Amino acid sequence: MNNYRLQFITHCTERYSYVDSARIALEGGCRWIQLRMKDAGESLMEETALIVQKMCKDYGATFIIDDNVHLVKKIKADGVHLGKNDMPIAEAREILGDDFIIGGTVNCFEDILKNLSSTALAQKSMVNYFGCGPFRFTSTKKNLAPILGLEGYENIISNMKRNNINIPLVAIGGITKDDISDILKTGVDGIALSGSVLRAENPVEEMKSIVEIFKSFQNKQI
Repeated sequence: MNNYRLQFITHCTERYSYVDSARIALEGGCRWIQLRMKDAGESLMEETALIVQKMCKDYGATFIIDDNVHLVKKIKADGVHLGKNDMPIAEAREILGDDFIIGGTVNCFEDILKNLSSTALAQKSMVNYFGCGPFRFTSTKKNLAPILGLEGYENIISNMKRNNINIPLVAIGGITKDDISDILKTGVDGIALSGSVLRAENPVEEMKSIVEIFKSFQNKQI
């Protein structure tokens, strides 16, 4: 299973710290962790990133940091995920070079076109994947964009195919285990999860069952 197909975004709750949440996802079989710590101070962010980075190396997982391009370069994380109001993707690529993964947030097909039409992004090599959402309402994200639902993803995928855009699209935003099969059927390449895993009675087992859903879906595609 390609690592990017199942992504986990760290989340802090009353029960679990950011590090706890990453460990839960890794123990459950997820092999792509994005450390997202909005509003955290730089020293705490780096301290946490180094802990999660080592855990990811131990599990052979990809380690992505949200927003902080300079920290990614400093500690040599695998890559960065940039929101729409973060550093432009082209600028991040200039700082990081070609050896780092860069993902970007989009909410509609027009966002994809804007990213690909800016300067050297037309080469389509500047960005490695798009995180696209929200699928439904989620309390883990501030300033939520319009909800997409299944139809929204179908329309975006259709437009991408029509325009020969082959960059992986990862669905995100309020997704639960029961949604995964239907969302994958729209043609998206992957799914990112966060709160729904941590809210489960046994989060590790929840992640394990999600990994099995992905494996089962892929086997049907073969």
